[in-house]
Amino acid sequence: MARTIKDVAARAGVSFTTVSHVLNGTRRVSEESRWRVERAVAELGYVPSALARSLKTSETHVLGVLVPNITNPFFAELMRGVEDAARGQGYSVFLCNCDDDPARQLGYVQRLLARRVDGLLLANSAAEASTVSGALKQTPVPTVVVDRAVAGLDADLVRVDNTGGARLATEHLLGLGHRHIACLAGPLAFEVSRARVAGWREALAAAGITPAPGWLVEGPYSPAQGHAATLGLLADHPEITAICAGNDLLGIGALRAAAERGVAVPRQLSVIGFDGIELGGFVHPGLSSVGEDIRAIGERAAAVLIERIRRSASRQPSPLRELVVTPALILRESTGPVPA
Repeated sequence: MARTIKDVAARAGVSFTTVSHVLNGTRRVSEESRWRVERAVAELGYVPSALARSLKTSETHVLGVLVPNITNPFFAELMRGVEDAARGQGYSVFLCNCDDDPARQLGYVQRLLARRVDGLLLANSAAEASTVSGALKQTPVPTVVVDRAVAGLDADLVRVDNTGGARLATEHLLGLGHRHIACLAGPLAFEVSRARVAGWREALAAAGITPAPGWLVEGPYSPAQGHAATLGLLADHPEITAICAGNDLLGIGALRAAAERGVAVPRQLSVIGFDGIELGGFVHPGLSSVGEDIRAIGERAAAVLIERIRRSASRQPSPLRELVVTPALILRESTGPVPA
């Protein structure tokens, strides 16, 4: 049988308001009363109702988080940072995996709003801007967007400098003497993919290099795509000596393809990824990358969201913020000088 606060008060021999003050820390009570309440709670196995508390305070202390693909280690590491920061501030996290499906994303947003989450963290831009922004305009809730901007949505943004990072990766390959550098891009429907391709193009243009049409291959951010695309490049473009991958999963797939074709990395082919996921350091050869502390980005995004929630609750206006994280080179064994 479910116990209530009145059951605890009766067992402890105190008023239910005293029990409430002990459980919520809203007013100082005597040590004896506190001890009696805590003993009664333990004896009855009483668990406070989060739903009842949220109805009284209009707060659930729950954050809704939407990611495109939780099997991608980038989003797994990001979520770990979000959850760590949220837990430290007394918040729980409700995770939704959207599979870059617009309908699924919109459905999750609507469900999270119905559950009265205190805030939303969106790491996904699959849905058309009008669908997500329209839903949030009807039921405003503090929102932070991570990595992938959602056009038309008034929200704080925490993102990586994707163009600068891809430019840095390509410049690293150019510095090693490579001039025939392919790009494995993610879906060009995504802003993040277009930004990384732009960085690759900018670095090549600055070096006076015009890439051949076949040097750019677009596809999903997956090892399977990196594997298939690299097999195609090795077969159709033997002049390629280096690959700049749009993320580390594509880069890992490229390493597999090179191994299957007997192409030595980095002696015959250099490969560099993007994101700096932990897994990249444990493949063979270790994948060079441009990246950042992914968990720290998640922690920062959660902190920005909780701050926005608190300012909203106290009606403290503040301008929207855009925090840009600058990636750095993570050099491992997959990049080396151009073949003689």
